Amino acid sequence: MFQTIFNPTIRNTCSLILMFFASTSVFSQAFTKEALEDSIAKQPYFSIHKDNYFITGVPTNRAINSETANAKYQISFKQILTRSKLPLDTYLFLTYTQKSFWNIYAESFPFNDINFNPSIALGKAFYGKDNRLKGIGTLSFEHESNGRDSIASRSWNRISAEYTTNVAKNTVATFKAWLPFAYKEGNPDLLEYVGLGQINISHTYQPDKLIFDLRLRKGLNFEGKGSVRTRIYFNPFDNNISNQYLMLEWYVGQAEGLLDYQQSQSMIRIGYVIRTNEFKWFSGK
Repeated sequence: MFQTIFNPTIRNTCSLILMFFASTSVFSQAFTKEALEDSIAKQPYFSIHKDNYFITGVPTNRAINSETANAKYQISFKQILTRSKLPLDTYLFLTYTQKSFWNIYAESFPFNDINFNPSIALGKAFYGKDNRLKGIGTLSFEHESNGRDSIASRSWNRISAEYTTNVAKNTVATFKAWLPFAYKEGNPDLLEYVGLGQINISHTYQPDKLIFDLRLRKGLNFEGKGSVRTRIYFNPFDNNISNQYLMLEWYVGQAEGLLDYQQSQSMIRIGYVIRTNEFKWFSGK
């Protein structure tokens, strides 16, 4: 069943991206080195890291009832530890992300799974010959677990390397690879589902109004294990000072959460999101 959902989703999503590329005319240049250093110096030490959201929805590959419908929410923030230049012009920061799956339609509203993901990372900006921002790289140590014990315990650690850059007009891509360790107790086959990396593409169809986002993961297998996560962000208001959107998300695959990472699913959810603007420097804003 998973392969019948997974493969058409990839084709349809790629078609949407090509349509967006073809119809977009707005483009802003990335920051210069001077402007970026000035922006980093002025931004707060504490800020959003990944999207902060609350969304709810239903499965598309199973019966819809109080046990299969749920809500998912995420809180994520970043704390800059130093703005002073470290070796190789890097900067040090901490991040924390917590993702929760909440059965709000079931009796007593139980939490099914809560995933904790702290990290410490070094970031570095890369510039082209025109002295404009070309990419941002990070090297981080990450831990992720669900905080449980016994047979329900799930956790893994990884050294991650990440690079974000413009790949087309109004399109930013993030390429991330990880070297996992200390993960075989509780989830020895986890890499069969999460693989060794991911690609995330974010396309701005209309600035501050309509954004399309795609994330792809492929497990270490010759089967259809992995995941496709597509998101559409839409701002229904005339302005967007606080980076607030309505978000439609479709998740197809496995390992959306750690507890039942082997389970194949197709979930469509909608809700409210404060979208991260962590890589605003690529748009010149």
